[in-house]
Order: sequence, then structure tokens, then C-alpha cells
Amino acid sequence: MKIRRLAKDIAIVLLGNFILALGVGVFIIPFNILTGGSAGVAILLKVFIPLDTTTLVNGLVIGLFILGSLTLGKSFALKTIVSTVVFPLFLTILSRLHLQFELMPILASLYGGLLVGIGIGIVVRNGASTGGMDIPALIIHHYFRIPVSKVVFVIDALTVIFGLFIYGMQPVLLGLLSVFAVSFGIDKVMSFNARKVLAVQIISNEYTRINEAIIKELDRGATISDAKGGFTGEDKKVILVVVGHDEYQALLNLIHVIDRNAFVIASETNEVRGEGFSYGFRM
Repeated sequence: MKIRRLAKDIAIVLLGNFILALGVGVFIIPFNILTGGSAGVAILLKVFIPLDTTTLVNGLVIGLFILGSLTLGKSFALKTIVSTVVFPLFLTILSRLHLQFELMPILASLYGGLLVGIGIGIVVRNGASTGGMDIPALIIHHYFRIPVSKVVFVIDALTVIFGLFIYGMQPVLLGLLSVFAVSFGIDKVMSFNARKVLAVQIISNEYTRINEAIIKELDRGATISDAKGGFTGEDKKVILVVVGHDEYQALLNLIHVIDRNAFVIASETNEVRGEGFSYGFRM
């Protein structure tokens, strides 16, 4: 069973890296799109280092893998080594095939970024790394607990904006489109098949009856915590319950029947872990 699971994980990582290499090798590099990630950094470095872009990308991937392994440990290395080996291989093969399309640069930027985002999302969702510029993001997250998605976006955007001093405004604007497309692709893959849920806080003197009704009618658990009214100074009870969007109106109806004056706060939740809910994947 473990071998089958390992084979499935490797197959998914291979698929993600192939899609990533397709976006980089067919759209980003041939059209010199100034984007984020290792491809974007390589395009910037090409001005200073007399090597072809593919070689620079491969060198960055290997170098970042070594840095990540030294910083994040053996577990990271084992999960990422497949990407570090196959992505340069896929990229080299695609570059030698000389797949060229006559496209407007704006289309190359959008579709290249979308493919890159989908590829990264598939790999990261499977618990691995693409071995590219997401490694610095993972290192920063490891030490400072800043969300990986935000660090990746900032690094990519800064990479593109830095190109303003070398390439001018138009390549930067095209590059920013690619960065947004990458972010969009990652987000869609990470949230695919994940259930949207709401975290609902209920403040009511009838908290006992409302809690019992939630358990009985909605088959949901709830947490009751103590609070104090800021204006009255009275002790209050707050019910916290997580429900799906399709259950929210039923919850409101239930509360309304018991206590029309109940105070209800609902906020969309990006991730829920635990019994009764699947993982809500977000970057």
C-alpha cells in the first residue's frame, strides 16, 4: 500500500513538473516574458551572465535545492528531489524540441503564467516543492511564519519590477500579468474540490438551546466560550460553529426561531482541519 501511494505521489509530482516546464519552456522563455520564479530570475541574470536561459534556470533549481536541503532538512529534500531532477530534464527536452508558436506576447504571458501556476499548485498540494523560487518562500515561512503564498507573490512581483531598470516598462507590465496568472493558477488548483465553509459566532442568552439545536438539527459540533460585554460589562457566552455555505441559511433560521435578538457574525474560512470537514487547501 505504501509503495502504491509513493508511486501515485511521484506520478503527481511528475505531472506538475511537466506542466510547469511546458509553461516555462514553451511560453515564458521563448517570448522572453519577464516573470517571477526561477525563469524570471534567469531572464534577469542573462543580462549579466553570458549563458543561455535554460542553463541558468537549471543552475538556479539545483542551487536552491541545495540551499533548501541545508535549511529545511532531510524531509524537504526527499519530497523535492524528484522536482529538482525532472524539471530541468523536462525543460531541456522541451527547449530542444523548439516548439514555437506565433502568439501575441500578452497571450504568452497569460497562458505561460497560468500553466506555471497550475504546475506549482499540483506539486505543492501533493506536499512537495517544485525546487524553484518557492524554496526561499518556504525558508522565510519556516523562520518567520509568513504565509508561503504571500512570500511567493512578493518575490515574483519584486523580480518583475526590478526588470524595469533593465528592460523598460512594457516587459514589466507583461511580466506582472504573468505573475497574477501564476497566482490565479496556484489558487485554483489548491482550492479545487475544497469545501467553502463559514466560521459563525453567535452571542445569545439562549446559547444552551441554540447549541443543542445545532447539534440535533445540523449535526454539527460547536464550541462555547466566555466573553464580557464591552458596553454592559455583563458576562456572555459565545458559540463558535463551522458550517458550509449550503447550511448557513438553515443555521440562521434555527437561531431566529430560538432568539431573534441573537448577535451573529459569519466569516469565510480558508482552511478547516478536523472531523466532519475535508482540508481546505490554500496557498
